[in-house]
Amino acid sequence: MKKAFTLLELVFVIVVIGILASVIIPRINTDRLGEAALQVVSHIRYTQHLAMSEDIYDKVDVDWYKERWQFIFGSHENTSGKDTNGKYAYTIFSDKFSTSAGKPSFTDMSHTEIAVDPLNKNKVLSGGYSGVIDWENQHANINLNLGETYGITNMELSGSCSNNRISFDHLGRPMQGNPSGFSSAYEEDKLVNFDFINQACLLILTSPEGSVSIKIFPETGYTCILDANGDCINN
Repeated sequence: MKKAFTLLELVFVIVVIGILASVIIPRINTDRLGEAALQVVSHIRYTQHLAMSEDIYDKVDVDWYKERWQFIFGSHENTSGKDTNGKYAYTIFSDKFSTSAGKPSFTDMSHTEIAVDPLNKNKVLSGGYSGVIDWENQHANINLNLGETYGITNMELSGSCSNNRISFDHLGRPMQGNPSGFSSAYEEDKLVNFDFINQACLLILTSPEGSVSIKIFPETGYTCILDANGDCINN
């Protein structure tokens, strides 16, 4: 005798699959805060990688250190048509052009201080920046606009860091502040280390789902997401 599923059995299997999907899929889709944190950690590590892999030292240029790669974030909305739509976004860039000291410069893909997205060479690693590149620009990366993509309502640095940016030296060590305003390669208190407040940098992301802390360690620049006990989650 040939065995086969009856119509009733097929209907039952479909119903069970539907119930499981209704339970599992929402759980997957609602952890946007966690997804945002993982992405930010990945991009901070990439910023450090760029700083370590590119030798920017120039014995002729006394201000060579101002070109260090940095991770900068904020929310901007203005009438110029180039902003983040008032949502929190970040940009990875190296301050190479003297015309835009302290902020990224972008004209097109052939003339940009913003890092090119390694996964899509037609895009840059920016979710929008006031007066520079609009969040809806074809070359911007919407994923870096954390407010639009993940519902992030606030980003802030605390601990040994302040303002809204982190840069890295050629050894991958994190530095706080704006490199364009430094008076020397290693200005006092700019290198994040254990002698300065004895704390790491904490980048806190907040959304309606809650908040998550990202820790950037002194000296090594190692970056991780913290659990409820303040320990690094292996990621």
